[in-house]
Amino acid sequence: MPIQVIMPQLGESVDEGTISKWLKGIGDEIKEFDPLLEINTDKVDSEIPSPGTGTILSILIPEGSVVTAGATLAWIGEPGEAIPEGDEPVLEKEETQESEPILEEMPQVGEPAVIPSPGRDKGLGFISPVVARISSEENVDLQQVQGTGQGGRITKKDVLAYIEQRSKIPEEVSIAPGERPPTTPRTSPPPVPEALPGEILPHTIVRRSIAEHMVKSKHTSPHVTTVMEADLSQVVAHRGANREIFNQDGVKLTFTAYFISAAVRALKKYPIVNSSWTEEGIRIHKDINIGMATSLGEEGLIVPVIRNADRLSLLGLARSINDLADRARGHTLKPDEVQAGTFTITNHGTSGSLFASPIINQPQCAILGVGVIQKRVVVIDDAIAIRPMVYISLTFDHRILDGAIADYFLFEVVESLQNWT
Repeated sequence: MPIQVIMPQLGESVDEGTISKWLKGIGDEIKEFDPLLEINTDKVDSEIPSPGTGTILSILIPEGSVVTAGATLAWIGEPGEAIPEGDEPVLEKEETQESEPILEEMPQVGEPAVIPSPGRDKGLGFISPVVARISSEENVDLQQVQGTGQGGRITKKDVLAYIEQRSKIPEEVSIAPGERPPTTPRTSPPPVPEALPGEILPHTIVRRSIAEHMVKSKHTSPHVTTVMEADLSQVVAHRGANREIFNQDGVKLTFTAYFISAAVRALKKYPIVNSSWTEEGIRIHKDINIGMATSLGEEGLIVPVIRNADRLSLLGLARSINDLADRARGHTLKPDEVQAGTFTITNHGTSGSLFASPIINQPQCAILGVGVIQKRVVVIDDAIAIRPMVYISLTFDHRILDGAIADYFLFEVVESLQNWT
């Protein structure tokens, strides 16, 4: 009897996803629990395993299609076995095998590794698109990776484990929001997709998702931005005194933890900012769930969420930031971990930006932007002094907030940072 492949529920609030890649084609054999396809939900890619062993009899939904939980995606069984009427294949084997993505070349240091393309490799066996992509981005020679999958297949976890063992990411190039030392300049620009003049660069699923979300946000909310400046002398001193203590607990203390902590304090004082607009009224959220915008290089942006951030200490926030940022880089976030945010912080200062007016992450009320931390000359008590300064912006939904409330909220963030103890 043929086995039905069903679109799973990938999270409590995740009811649909986009098929980004079929890893097997019609006529291919597959074993139970082997990766069958990739589903993208809110810019998070998840590998869907095969529910059984057999031959791919039919693939019903093409790549790029949006499917809801419970939908039939494919059938697996014995060669020639009949499938239910109406579930005829819409993809041919040749289509699934020839639709392999072209991997972009990434800046490399030293001798480049030989990166296999997705599909069958004589020496390595089956290479999934996820493994090929990560190995390309991180310049991993898959010949050096020990596979733990079925038949020695190299899995995504194998590649990530190899990368973690190979080297640790230097602190000054960490992509975690807020992690930019006051005097450390960016040494090289982030990788960008390569394209020649006159060419059309195809949209990725992530880029389409970002575009749709940003356009919708600008069409939904009247955006207003207010900017203030903060002296981070107290924060820098506290971080310098506690970094080693945090390191002993296996946690890297980034500036992000301070910005999120200050935002949480302000949200508790002005809960109207932790809200969403509805036609019935303004919904004040009970939980404070902070989204932290994290760059994925040329792939775009993703916003993992720290749930119940108000219940975490500075150490707890730093630990959550480390974990979410690392797994965002490694493409191992779960769909639920980018859901249910009530307020977002973005650190555009990692690229040297002083201040900006970010776009609101709908359906939230506001987004906090953090600029580059740099030493500047300021006047304190009529005397000239040099202090680590930062511009902080708040872009807010003018349907919910007026300028005065937004300014009081942002001033509370600034005060928390400047008087850190």
